[in-house]
Amino acid sequence: MARRYIRESREVSSLVDTPTSVSAVVSVLEGRQVAGEDRTVAGRVWAQSMDPGAASRISEGDVVVVGDRPDAQRLAIEKGAALLITSNSSAPDEEILALAEQRGTAVVSSPLDTYVSARMVTLAAPCRGLMDAQPLTVGPDDLVGEIAEQVKDVHYRAAVAVDAARRPIGIVTRSDLVGPPPRRVLLVDHAEAAQSVRGIEEAEIVEILDHHHIGSIETRIPVTATFDPVGSTATLVAQRYRQAGLEPSRPAATMLLAAVLSDTVLLRSPTTTERDRSAVDYLERALGIDATEFGRRMFGESSDTSGIPADQLVTRDVKEYQAAGGQLIGIAQVETIGNPLLDRQDELLAAMGAERERQGYPFYALMVTDILHEETQLLVAGDKAPVERAFGEQMTDGVISLPGVISRKKQVAPRLLGAV
Repeated sequence: MARRYIRESREVSSLVDTPTSVSAVVSVLEGRQVAGEDRTVAGRVWAQSMDPGAASRISEGDVVVVGDRPDAQRLAIEKGAALLITSNSSAPDEEILALAEQRGTAVVSSPLDTYVSARMVTLAAPCRGLMDAQPLTVGPDDLVGEIAEQVKDVHYRAAVAVDAARRPIGIVTRSDLVGPPPRRVLLVDHAEAAQSVRGIEEAEIVEILDHHHIGSIETRIPVTATFDPVGSTATLVAQRYRQAGLEPSRPAATMLLAAVLSDTVLLRSPTTTERDRSAVDYLERALGIDATEFGRRMFGESSDTSGIPADQLVTRDVKEYQAAGGQLIGIAQVETIGNPLLDRQDELLAAMGAERERQGYPFYALMVTDILHEETQLLVAGDKAPVERAFGEQMTDGVISLPGVISRKKQVAPRLLGAV
């Protein structure tokens, strides 16, 4: 607001874009209205200091501030001023007031001098005159680097941070763009840059907690990194609770239990360890529920894929892996009860083919895993030769059956990466 006020001082002050009531002007000036009605004024603002005989730029609807000079007051009224302000607590004589009533000009007496009165008038404008109906807004998870140019371009040099309901929660100014502190991040259940959140390369990674292979993440400083061969990273999180002498809240315990059961496929996956079973026992007791029944209900709910479009099915749980030659491949997995997705085989393969082309993979694989019968139907779009080499079988219509295979991490990814 200060910058706007100073910037305006180089030009003729105006209420054209911010129509203002006479009563608001009286309030700002702490003056008094001596003639006319409380009307709205929307013209330019003049401090009349020239000789009345000289050419004047005053026009219909303007606001004119003048001292105790009847000739200048008369000129302003005759030029059509909507509001005449007399400075230094002076008031026009009866003849001028009568002329003002006749022409419909409001008259206000200000206790301030002519210059200050003229400068103060624009401060009576309503705030909506300064407001932007469509301000620059950003989300709390937007990256500073992506909004920097936009913040520099808007005249108020700032962006309003809003939440999901578009309620303001903060403001980003130009000073925030200079050396912003990096976000501190603890990577859980992954150590691959491709699998991480957007902007991870700008963050400060403070720790890694994972149960996969060591990936491509690079850190600027030494950090604690745990790569522990258990069936689920949630097992490691549950152990941290116990080591710290803490009890997870019920929602946290429920999510941890669901994660362990999901990752280990109800403790049937070949990646399952005794520590995973111990974590399930601990969480089962903490929640007071039957973990087996909970897991079956969980998989039953998630295995209903009838209403999910094929392009979402083939991408909702996909992981990228980098082969020795630097090539990336995508392996997605959908866990089901029975094999209802095989009826949509052509639809799924078409969606996989589109995704493969988009990502530039040599091939794209989808594991449709029946968790009860512990078998996987592997669908492949693209180059099928590496897949056939990996499993020593010929594919039929883009599908290969893998009895006893349910783990992407231990039973599928290593073979495919070794065959590329």
